[in-house]
Amino acid sequence: MLRRIDAIRILMEYITDELIVCNIGFPSRELYHIKDRPENFYMLGSMGLCSSIGLGLALSLDKRVIAIDGDGSVLMNLGTLSTIGHTKPDNFILYIIDNSAYGSTGNQKTQTETTSLKDIARACGIDAIEVSQKEELRRVIKESLNGNRTKIIVVKVEPYNEKVENIPLHPMCIKFRFIESIKYHKNNNKNNNKNNNKNNKINKSMKDEIIII
Repeated sequence: MLRRIDAIRILMEYITDELIVCNIGFPSRELYHIKDRPENFYMLGSMGLCSSIGLGLALSLDKRVIAIDGDGSVLMNLGTLSTIGHTKPDNFILYIIDNSAYGSTGNQKTQTETTSLKDIARACGIDAIEVSQKEELRRVIKESLNGNRTKIIVVKVEPYNEKVENIPLHPMCIKFRFIESIKYHKNNNKNNNKNNNKNNKINKSMKDEIIII
């Protein structure tokens, strides 16, 4: 069976410049260990709000946002699924790693052995799928990143915490470099749009000249 660190590692194989918000505790520590980048926002508090923060970013930015959440966290804030289903931004993926445990506090059991987060998400009008095998997970990730709709991927894994160090970054550093990465991508998009407009004008001018000739 997959472990949480496997699910994170597989996801990061397909990530380019997407923004990532990651749940507190071991999920963020494992993500940092696998692939640290300015576009990663490691939550160091506010359990239950990873999905809400990710949704807010997706609604306010023209950029793909992925929230890496846990079953215990989502259970604390089930109302977020209703909000996601109501707003449905086309640039948001909620990646729920479900180990049926509160992994960062001692692997105490959650209720997802009997409660299906996939079914709850679907009841909220969200395109949701549950996977547990590597190849299926890879396929779903690729399809989701190539799609233009809200997607929830529930990855069933076993309770396990990788032995990784704490994130050495100061919380302010995590915050400001994440903000700067958003500004960087915004500026790049503006420059690309300017270049595209300039090229369109040049192409139009060339066409006009051809017509005149």
